[in-house]
Amino acid sequence: MNKNKIDTRETEELIIDTVARAHFRMRPDVKRLLLDAARKERAAAPRRALEQILENARAARTDKVAMCQDTGLPLVFLETGRQECLSPRGIEVIRRAVARGYQRLALRPSWVDPFRRVSASYRGILWHWDVNPRIKKGMRITVCPKGFGSENKSRLVMLNPTAGRDEVEECVVEAVRDAGPESCPPFVVGIGIGGTADHALLLAKKVLLGRVDRGSTVSLFRTMEKRILEKINRLGIGPMGMGGAHTALAVKIMSADTHIAGLPVGINISCHALRSAGALITNTGGLTCAG
Repeated sequence: MNKNKIDTRETEELIIDTVARAHFRMRPDVKRLLLDAARKERAAAPRRALEQILENARAARTDKVAMCQDTGLPLVFLETGRQECLSPRGIEVIRRAVARGYQRLALRPSWVDPFRRVSASYRGILWHWDVNPRIKKGMRITVCPKGFGSENKSRLVMLNPTAGRDEVEECVVEAVRDAGPESCPPFVVGIGIGGTADHALLLAKKVLLGRVDRGSTVSLFRTMEKRILEKINRLGIGPMGMGGAHTALAVKIMSADTHIAGLPVGINISCHALRSAGALITNTGGLTCAG
């Protein structure tokens, strides 16, 4: 081997394992919410739907098959400490590893040109990189496959800066109402408030990477999350459109400062298979460069 060429095989195998965990293992926080919903649901049809969702997750883990046939567009969230920056070669290593993971695990390719739409491939990822001061060494990678049954129901609302909490809450409830049963409820709803239009939508995704079985640490958002969840569950759409008390499992909010003249609200709806898995890459040779 060329001594100047860095061997990234170990890193690639770690990324492939992360892809597998994202698709084959239901997140513990999501599972807790589903178990709680199944225990509390009184109506027979929606309770059975929740039980089938849990059985599907069990089979996926046992048989090492995807929880959903829509294996999603692979989103990759990367975090490094202050001392390192992501290199162009690092992105290519990560992209290659994710593609190999999808191929090795027999996950459906879904990446296509937006107009020609032929020959779906494994070739792409959408990636986001952040600096996290809490990371002293290495790189944190989170793989989040995003299916488009729910992604198609995403929404951006540009409210007036004078809008209050009630208007924010109502536009979220309206988005869920419009999504209806087509996006495989019960949902987990991410809300990004502030920034610019694109940033609000990114926040709505990022907030779903954290634990969704806990309320926000911000008192105002914790109250809003509870209120919005209650309003959504009064819609009566229910698991797989079967009715009942659980149209959504959780609502999560993240915010950023914004311009004095606007109030962007990004709404990202996830189906019950909220998929993500993470790993810490300690050997970042070939992925990063000095900051």
